[in-house]
Amino acid sequence: MKNLALLLISAIVLASCGDTTTIKRSTDFNFDWKFTELQDTISNIEAPFADADWRDIRLPHDWSVEHSFDSTLEGCVGYLPGGVGVYQKHFVTPASTEEKNTYIVFDGVYNNSKYWINGEYLGENPYGYSPVYFDLTSKLKTDGSENIITVYVDHSRFADSRWYTGSGIYRNVKLVTVNKLHIPVWGTFITTPVITDNAAKVDLKVDVLNATKSEQTFQIETKIIDSEGTKVAEVSGSFALAASDKKTFEQKMSVKEPELWHFDSPNMYKAVTSIVVDGKVVDEYTTPFGIRQLSFEPLKGFFLNGEPTLVKGVCIHHAAGLVGAAVPRGVWKRRLQALKDGGVNAIRTSHNPFSEEFLDLCDEMGFLVQSELFDEFDNPKDKRLNFQDRHDDYITRGYDEHFQEWAKSDLTRTILRDRNHPCIYQWSIGNEIEWTYMNYRYVTGFWTPEDPDKDLGFWGHMPKYSPEELKKRYDEIEKGKYILTETAEKLNKWVKEIDTTRPTTMNMIIPQTSHVSGYANAVDIGGYSYRLKIMPWAQTYWPAKQVTINECSGDWNDWKYVLEQPGVFSMYMWTGIDYMGEAHDQWPVKGRYGDMLDLAGFKYPGWNFFKSIWVNEPFIAMGTEEISKTKFRVEKYTGLAIPKENVWDAYRWADTRDFHWNYNQGDTVLVEVASNYATVELLLNGKSLGYRSMSETNNRLFYWAVPYEPGTLTAKAGFNGEEIIAELKTVGKAVDFKVEIDNTKLKADGYDVAHFVVQLVDEKGQAVKTENAKVNFSFDGDIRLLGVDNGARDNTQDFQSNTIITAKGRTLAIFQSNLTSGIATVKVQVVGIGEKEISLTLK
Repeated sequence: MKNLALLLISAIVLASCGDTTTIKRSTDFNFDWKFTELQDTISNIEAPFADADWRDIRLPHDWSVEHSFDSTLEGCVGYLPGGVGVYQKHFVTPASTEEKNTYIVFDGVYNNSKYWINGEYLGENPYGYSPVYFDLTSKLKTDGSENIITVYVDHSRFADSRWYTGSGIYRNVKLVTVNKLHIPVWGTFITTPVITDNAAKVDLKVDVLNATKSEQTFQIETKIIDSEGTKVAEVSGSFALAASDKKTFEQKMSVKEPELWHFDSPNMYKAVTSIVVDGKVVDEYTTPFGIRQLSFEPLKGFFLNGEPTLVKGVCIHHAAGLVGAAVPRGVWKRRLQALKDGGVNAIRTSHNPFSEEFLDLCDEMGFLVQSELFDEFDNPKDKRLNFQDRHDDYITRGYDEHFQEWAKSDLTRTILRDRNHPCIYQWSIGNEIEWTYMNYRYVTGFWTPEDPDKDLGFWGHMPKYSPEELKKRYDEIEKGKYILTETAEKLNKWVKEIDTTRPTTMNMIIPQTSHVSGYANAVDIGGYSYRLKIMPWAQTYWPAKQVTINECSGDWNDWKYVLEQPGVFSMYMWTGIDYMGEAHDQWPVKGRYGDMLDLAGFKYPGWNFFKSIWVNEPFIAMGTEEISKTKFRVEKYTGLAIPKENVWDAYRWADTRDFHWNYNQGDTVLVEVASNYATVELLLNGKSLGYRSMSETNNRLFYWAVPYEPGTLTAKAGFNGEEIIAELKTVGKAVDFKVEIDNTKLKADGYDVAHFVVQLVDEKGQAVKTENAKVNFSFDGDIRLLGVDNGARDNTQDFQSNTIITAKGRTLAIFQSNLTSGIATVKVQVVGIGEKEISLTLK
């Protein structure tokens, strides 16, 4: 009787269990590839290639980041090369082609890629950011011999972007094997049209393809599973589909008392959809999704799940320092967590679609995502100088040459892949496109055809003309071959054909022209790029048009617009993280600044600033810099730190601030404090240096000019018994070092990573940030070293090395697991100081 009861309980538990997956559709196809770089582009490719002497590699892979930085190359892409590469993989046909269909799915290949299977051409994909898949079924070998997939990547136009792109198959690859009757790749779409506290309606559209030679009757059964693995809804229906036909079927369900997705509580569900024939499950497709409600209203703002919501966003590029564009999930997770800890709740994928894996993390960690589709439309941007194209050399030719033919396909594939992600709350069709339509700028009166690159006060002034005069000037200009408004309307239409649940936007750089030309009205929400000053002007003349900030420099005045201007609900500062590229003629500087994190993911002073304005908890932190190196000076009579003459941007926080108190006797040091308290006191060795008040600062930062003397610098704020402090202490010479590891127990899956941060310390264990040393890494065990970086933008040491000289007394190394369980040891040697050994457990 007891055993019977246990069986009944087990049956009940199993019946409510969420993970009922019985069929594995996809296989990780990242391992066991061959790769070689070629010297030149090949016009007549004869695939497959003889590859016995090629390198053994595994994906994702970026070959550009494997090379040394070279001052003779192009700063627009970070002084790293492109080139031409070929990948091949040998594999046995996974299933009978009479019974199964097999597809290969590439999440991203940069760029101008072409594909073959067993020498038969599959197709191409010029865009480096869009996913693509091919049906291999009819071309697979059926005699048990190996197939060879060939991927030819032509990145010989290596300066084809304004930032570092990477080269190669830099995102994941999957092999999908399914029944002849199946749900195609990206074949489901889930929406939640009605949400209340009691229930959420869930609508599922599911595509079914019948690749058999006869009509099929079948059931579609869908179960919704919550984050605890409990089944919370299900539906089943009977359907029929003719031979070689494909149709979309709909199912409707209801989830009681739904757990909503929010960036503070990113609750996820999954829909498990089964195709059942004669009682047997022949295909099963799992769709992760979230239940959340989006609402946007002009002059009111953005509402997430009915709550007014301010979007605290950053723009970031798709690469991540030493790993280049082939970014492991764990690397993104570390970086995203640091951004989230600093108050960020939104990411703008500037300026192209990111990987599926990145969006999965944003779903799970709780980030809103503005997914951007293109940086160029009909006309090219100049990759070295920005704005309109002023170079016509081969190496800078970019996506605009493919836009007319490929834009709809690239957009469609991207949105089909991504539209079930709850993190995505906007689609952006493009970034600062107006620059490439030359006459647009002349409408404003701030540029002239005689000197089109010189603005006459555009950035700091309100529009010169009324909307009526601007419209008249726009109508009179020569439009050229392509009309921006028409292109934007076409893109918006294509998005809406696939997804109407999210608004469209764009990043407007010349908004006064965009409003009168119709470009702003081509999408749902007009996003402003840096031209915040004229937003009230636009809201006055076009009150029905919702506008907000899609890109800005990231200072206090930007956030004030969000707080004070009705309906402006977002800002995305440029940028959240340092990135390689956009450094033309700036060698050895290879990249541009990030407001919060450097290339190695170390925190900048800007992280403190944004946390002080974005996180509602007591906070104080400080940075220092010799005042002669800043934009401040000491006022003669008061001794206060004030801006130098004719310096308009002194009050913007600077990433050059240091987190130390080690200077020379006689130095005057600028001390910058970030806090969300109204008043801050600064003390040196216990002696007060005075208070600063929030009412006296125009940027939410507090400044002192302090004659240096060794000891302890203390910033203090708060009320009696509840004070918080930040301290910087003078430290001694580096005599030792610390190694901080974020993950000492790695999954032996070939993907998991551990970040090793090495920091020089003095005899008291305090961080030494004014000395540097050479660090060597070595290891035993089944792991690999992905590379090293000290975070400095002017660091041109090889990333893929086991040795590096620190910057600010620290450096980063990233290790990744392979496929063998056991123990691996890492030895860290700091030349002239010593050596430490750390163990990693691989399971």
